Amino acid sequence: MTRELDLRLKGYGLTTAEIIYRLPDHPSLLQSFVWQHYDLAPDFPEMKHFLTFWREKLDGALHSVRYVHNRLITPTEWRALKGEFILH
Repeated sequence: MTRELDLRLKGYGLTTAEIIYRLPDHPSLLQSFVWQHYDLAPDFPEMKHFLTFWREKLDGALHSVRYVHNRLITPTEWRALKGEFILH
C-alpha cells in the first residue's frame, strides 16, 4: 500500500496553504509561498507544525495564511473559468 493511500484511509486529505510573509531585509514587501501536504481537518496538525517551524526557525515574519482542504471543498463546487485576470 502506498503512503498516500494509507494516509487517505486514515482520514487525511490534501491541504494546500498559501503563506504570505514579509521579506526579512524589506519588511514592507510581501512574498508568497505555497505549502502542500496531507493533513487532518479540522485541526490541521501538520500545517500547525509547519507554521510553528516557520515562526521559530525562519526570518520572514508571517503576514497571513490561506488554506484549502479537499474535505472543505468538494469537486462539485468547482466550475470552469472562461477568463483570467492578472493584477499587479
